[in-house]
Amino acid sequence: MAAIKDLQQQLELVDHTPGADKGRELSGCYIGDLLSWVMAHAFSGCVWITIMSNINVAAVASLTDAACVIMAEGVEPDPELLKRAERDGICIFTSPLPVYDIAVKVHEIL
Repeated sequence: MAAIKDLQQQLELVDHTPGADKGRELSGCYIGDLLSWVMAHAFSGCVWITIMSNINVAAVASLTDAACVIMAEGVEPDPELLKRAERDGICIFTSPLPVYDIAVKVHEIL
């Protein structure tokens, strides 16, 4: 299994929460943008790939115990999201890559 820090390095992700723990092991990947659906289906330790960027992302990541969130396609996180993520220790990354490309790379790493 790979850890968050391995994923960050291999995908060259931009880290928006440098204070969050990057040593956690990853258990898989979940992709979704409808927050209520993600709440019901994402799982503990997952890499959550999304294009959502508002403060509710932190709440959903916390509720589902996602290991980290990757915002794809050049989406930038809202300042309120980053404040909440820092407070709650949630790893938030961004990437210019399309969702599919990130998912394929995550699959290869895991």
